[in-house]
Amino acid sequence: MSKLSHIDDKGEARMVDVSEKATTSRRAVAEGFITMQPETLALVETGEAKKGDVIGAARIAGIMAAKKTHELIPLCHPLAITKATLDFELSKSPPGIRVTAEVKVSGPTGVEMEALTGVSVACLTLYDMLKAADKTMTIEDIRLVEKTGGKSGTFKAPARSKGR
Repeated sequence: MSKLSHIDDKGEARMVDVSEKATTSRRAVAEGFITMQPETLALVETGEAKKGDVIGAARIAGIMAAKKTHELIPLCHPLAITKATLDFELSKSPPGIRVTAEVKVSGPTGVEMEALTGVSVACLTLYDMLKAADKTMTIEDIRLVEKTGGKSGTFKAPARSKGR
């Protein structure tokens, strides 16, 4: 197992010093899935959810969360993000919404946490916007799908099994 970069020789938490790291183009993609009853999904499809444009609200929330990750995750660096997008794919089987975030930066550290935070907050926003109709929703399978750039190079997660 490799040494954890956020732990010093004394075992104490620390922010990684990136001052000597090369500035490179970096990209991360993360995804998550929120399950819901078919009737709840129908509210999203028809735009009849009581709180309005659920997807629009979740998209803005996810972008804002990606930009503010350093304020939420204690040892993350503040980054000048150059791109943050959130995409939503409605699924009939299983009923729910797949959320995908893509985040880019040109800098000395990656944007994996920003993509994961964007997906997480977007899913939480969907829950908040739809909870009056369906309290059985679950947020599942949040994961890093891909990352490029930096010293460690490219990472691609294995494909998901059919269904999710």
